[in-house]
Amino acid sequence: MARYRTLDDLDARGQRVLVRVDLNVPMKNGVVSDASRIHQASTSVCELSDKGARVILLSHFGRPDGKRVESMSLKHIVPELEKVFARPVAFASDCVGPAAEKAVAEMKDGQVLLLENTRFHAEEEKNDPGFVAALAKLGDIYVNDAFSAAHRAHASTEGIAHKLPAYAGRGMQAELEALTRVLEEPQRPVVAIIGGAKVSTKLEVLDHLIAKVDALVIGGAMANTFLKAQGLPIGKSLHEPALLDKAREILSKAEKRGCTVVLPSDGVVAKEFKAMADSKTLPIARTPDDGMILDIGSDTLASIAAHLETARTVVWNGPLGAFEMPPFDTGTSNVARHVAMLTKVGQLVSVAGGGDTIAALVQAGAEDGFTYVSTAGGAFLEWLEGKELPGVKALQVR
Repeated sequence: MARYRTLDDLDARGQRVLVRVDLNVPMKNGVVSDASRIHQASTSVCELSDKGARVILLSHFGRPDGKRVESMSLKHIVPELEKVFARPVAFASDCVGPAAEKAVAEMKDGQVLLLENTRFHAEEEKNDPGFVAALAKLGDIYVNDAFSAAHRAHASTEGIAHKLPAYAGRGMQAELEALTRVLEEPQRPVVAIIGGAKVSTKLEVLDHLIAKVDALVIGGAMANTFLKAQGLPIGKSLHEPALLDKAREILSKAEKRGCTVVLPSDGVVAKEFKAMADSKTLPIARTPDDGMILDIGSDTLASIAAHLETARTVVWNGPLGAFEMPPFDTGTSNVARHVAMLTKVGQLVSVAGGGDTIAALVQAGAEDGFTYVSTAGGAFLEWLEGKELPGVKALQVR
């Protein structure tokens, strides 16, 4: 693992510490509806505040495209920040310039200040050197605690790390350690579970993983493309006809690299895509022309369980069926609970990430059983693709 300075290496007292967090949280009727990212940020923010740092928070919120949009002002989440952080949070009406500089100058040790949405300035996403310098002027130290934004080379996620002494926050540190543990320095055998609707969104992930893992479980609607590519009937199931050759290429590569690919051998089939639709479990080879495969069947579930029983590391992205609708949530939920159980007894190291994945784990009541659950979304997916994340690279000790 590359070396990063962490908060353990930082004497924060009296320092102006610019902390890049991800406060791009969902809102409903003007109130934060999911505070997960705020809770994640609280570990670093409260530690620095308790150590006497002057904590200055940077974040984007929504996609204002370089314009000031009232509904995307970060001032709306200050009450939730104060609730989670259990301390006052001041707010500056801009993230650079006189308003920000005045607010920073008035800070005392231990205080927390939130600066306005960085994306109100078009220069943020352009990583403009002048904007980077204006941000850096506000602090003595830079801490990046937003792994979820680390795949963007923006001013507040990458540029500023080259201007100030840069450190990984506790959330960033935990993410990097977890991801390194499952693919860079894993205990073997390693099983990857990749699901979701489309092969096209996961091509690079699959291509990267077959060189890294011992077994690759492919589920969800994307599995249908692989089944069709093998000449199996899938009825009117969702699939991508244009990617049949690519699916065959991936299967061929996996075989050459010694990676076992686990595809559904049976499925839960229905004629309608709706909750509680009449369904039956059938071997894939017996899928009727008017049927849709909406979940994995019991034989497939047993095959996945057998691989999990011998595994030591599991990485998961994407559900194995239409988990939003019963009874097609059964496969994903059972596999999730099995992974959580094996993790709790110390047999597995398990890491999962992606919005639908997290929703499925929560629905199964299994999220607390995993070693680590990433809320990073796009950054997690790009890491699975083997891409270098600019915000992470910028933190490496050079």
